[in-house]
Amino acid sequence: MGEEFQLAQLVDTSNSEATLKEVLYISALMDPDFQNGPFIDVFSDIKRLFNGCYPGYHACNTEYHDFDHTCAVMLAMSRLMHGAFLTGLLFSGREINMGIIAALMHDTGYIQELVDHDGTGAKHTLTHIERSVDFLRDYYKKDSTYDAGNMKDFASILHCTGLTAKVIEMDFSSEKMVVIGKMLGTADLVGQMAGRLYPEKLLFLYREFVEGGVSQFKSEWDLLQQTIGFSEWTKQRLAGEFGGVDGYMIHHFRNRWDIDADLYREGIRRNIDYIRDVLSRHPDDFIEYLRRGRLNERIFVNGTGSGKRSNSKRPSR
Repeated sequence: MGEEFQLAQLVDTSNSEATLKEVLYISALMDPDFQNGPFIDVFSDIKRLFNGCYPGYHACNTEYHDFDHTCAVMLAMSRLMHGAFLTGLLFSGREINMGIIAALMHDTGYIQELVDHDGTGAKHTLTHIERSVDFLRDYYKKDSTYDAGNMKDFASILHCTGLTAKVIEMDFSSEKMVVIGKMLGTADLVGQMAGRLYPEKLLFLYREFVEGGVSQFKSEWDLLQQTIGFSEWTKQRLAGEFGGVDGYMIHHFRNRWDIDADLYREGIRRNIDYIRDVLSRHPDDFIEYLRRGRLNERIFVNGTGSGKRSNSKRPSR
């Protein structure tokens, strides 16, 4: 049954208000007394931040780590929590809020302050998690909603999105917070990799990596090629470091949508198959064959490459 559906058909995360509506609906399924108002306020502020309407900050100018990505991770996070709830893992209203707020704020570290006019937020690639933690702490510094212990948990939860993060080495106040951290790390991976436009947006990610000092990719082609291997690494990380919490996802889809499948897992498989096919069949003009959907103009007007792979040795599969 899952083959008949794609994630974007259920909720289009490029529509932030529709995504918010679904997250609030899911939250109410877990806690009928969930108070929408405080989270809506935070959501509105972070949306303003990305749009350049928040005091002291420029608009988001990273085209991979944009507000669409944030909404995708936020929705994936709420779905994971709901799936876990259905298996008997109960969350308080505060814990639900901490999970979805952490998802909402996890990439705020890419946003530049108004005094910063150099480059784009991509230059913060290697430090964006600490910057996101700093933004969250500053956001709540005059608000008594969350105490020092909560702030410590928030920091650990956000650090779970780091690709080399070791959850066992982090300082959480409870086992429930450990699970929420693992869920955010999982949501960040599956939320982006299952997205309908993930293959195309990898071209944006390459440009962010170049500016951010991530030097392991020789070209856009190389990044796409290594993404195939990265998908296998992701499976291992989800099952190992993150304790298989992605297994909760299917319970959400069964209960919420009557779909007996994990649509994130299926979306990732489709995207990796698509990337593999394009690189195999069109190695010298692969970008032309990534021209799908609304990203066409952004990729080709602002793009960095001609569509040719680099002259460096082609990586092995």
